[in-house]
Order: sequence, then C-alpha cells, then structure tokens
Amino acid sequence: MKTKQVDVVVSKAGIGPCLAVSVKGMLGAFRNLTNRMEEAAGDCMNLHITYPALVYGFLQVLRANYESDGVRGNDVAIRSSGAIAPDITRYHDAMVGLMDRQGVRNDVGRYESVALALVDTRKSTYGEVIDEFPLADSPLVITRFFSKLYKIYDMRFVYAAPALVNKTQRLVWAPESPALEIARNAEFIPRIGPDRLQ
Repeated sequence: MKTKQVDVVVSKAGIGPCLAVSVKGMLGAFRNLTNRMEEAAGDCMNLHITYPALVYGFLQVLRANYESDGVRGNDVAIRSSGAIAPDITRYHDAMVGLMDRQGVRNDVGRYESVALALVDTRKSTYGEVIDEFPLADSPLVITRFFSKLYKIYDMRFVYAAPALVNKTQRLVWAPESPALEIARNAEFIPRIGPDRLQ
C-alpha cells in the first residue's frame, strides 16, 4: 500500500472518495509504454483495495509524433504510411485489458473506464485529438470515457444505495441558469432537470 496523488477526485462527506480520474501524458520514448501500463495497473489496484467502491478512470494522452516529420525509432506514433506504430497498438490492446470493472467485488486491478488519446503536434492542428485512433469501435475512445464513469457512479452510489441518495445523487442545472451559456460555449453538455443547482 502506498499513497497516491490523483488528478481529479470527487469525495462525499461521510462516504469518502467516490469518483477519481488519473491523467497521464507521454511525449515520446514509447519504449516506456510497458512501464506506464504496469504503473497504471498498480495504481488502480492500490486505490481499489483502499477504496473498494471508488469509480476510477484512467486517461492516457500520447503525443502523435509523425514519422514524416523526421521522428524516428520508438518515438514514432504515426508512420509515414498513416498507420499507427505497433508499439501504440500493442499499448492500446493492453489497456483494454485494464478496464471494465463493474462492481465492488470485481477485479481491483481494473479501472471502470479507460481512454486513450493521440494528440496532434503539427502547427496547423496542434492539440487536437486524432480521430482515427483509437478506432470508432474501440472501448478506449475518449468521447465515451466520462459517460461510462458517470453511469457506473450512478449504478454504484445512487441506484444501488438508495439510503445515500441525499448525499450521492448527481446534481443538475436549472434550464435558466446563466452558467449554461458558458458551458455550451465550451462544448460541455450540461445535465438539466428538475433537481436544481443554480
């Protein structure tokens, strides 16, 4: 057992940590991906042993280094042909094996949700997520990452524990809240409903 700094943690008074997201970035030297996977598995197991009900997500961001830009060897993410480098696809496949923990009695070495994103480094598209990888049917597509976490949180802390609903139910925004315009401008889809948070 060891202490762990996690990037985002939602903790409820009287319950403890309910939801957490760990974000890791890798700028190059993809030969170290095996070490990153081992660290991710160890961190997940450590936190789930300590907090069995924790809904834990892992978001891995990789730099989309292009072979056509002169990047060589283990630092290449996208080959000159447009194909994803084998090291990246192997890492993807290994990370699929670290996800899909559904209940508190399931494998503590698995995350509830995992996402993998290749981020463009070229000037014209700097910082954009490469849509072509992972493939649209991959469980690691970033657009499904948070919705999966929220769904498991609801199943574990809201629906499965109705006595805790006053502490654990997710809040929603009132449709007339001025904060919603800011959220929509940031391309955030807010949860709107009768239980109001202004």
